[in-house]
Amino acid sequence: MSVVAERRMREKEAMRANILGTAWQIVKEEGWQSLSIRKIADAIQYSVPVIYDYFENKEAILLEFGKQGFDQVIEKLKEAKASSTDPAEQLKAIADAYWAFAFSNKEYYQLMWGMGAPTCEMDKCMPERSVFRELVMAPMIELLEKNNPGKAEMNACLKYHTFWSILHGLISIKMVAPADDTEQLNKLVLDDAITGFIKNLQA
Repeated sequence: MSVVAERRMREKEAMRANILGTAWQIVKEEGWQSLSIRKIADAIQYSVPVIYDYFENKEAILLEFGKQGFDQVIEKLKEAKASSTDPAEQLKAIADAYWAFAFSNKEYYQLMWGMGAPTCEMDKCMPERSVFRELVMAPMIELLEKNNPGKAEMNACLKYHTFWSILHGLISIKMVAPADDTEQLNKLVLDDAITGFIKNLQA
């Protein structure tokens, strides 16, 4: 690759990073619903067609952020799972890590699961969601296999949706709760629900 070509590539990468950085700043300050191609262009002082040279539409920018969010939470969940070899303890650690991620990264979380953010059909265009699902299901399959040999994987699919519904439901309630809502109580509810869920897997 020539020096000129390398320079152009660096410039394109820098512009793409600038667009994403500006979009993220808008989201942090005004929320996902306020994001638009026009607003990004005005902020970086370029014309709208320049943005379209890098991203087909706003949906493509949202998809990029969604992937970033899933990459981050997957890493957190991998670390949580690696903290123990006991599948029950792994599930507890995964739930705690997921809860912590959601409230430390609200903008990402809201986009990833469509809370107040316009998104594409994530399962079709974001394979990271499959990685997330498989990571969470693995310890469930291990627990179920002890009592239901041969049927664990089939049952784990249902249990995965139950597990995620508990987590996502409590997180969603907390995210829209009044500012004086008791966070400690919400976490105790989560811990109690996950403990009951794990006991059900072991029954």
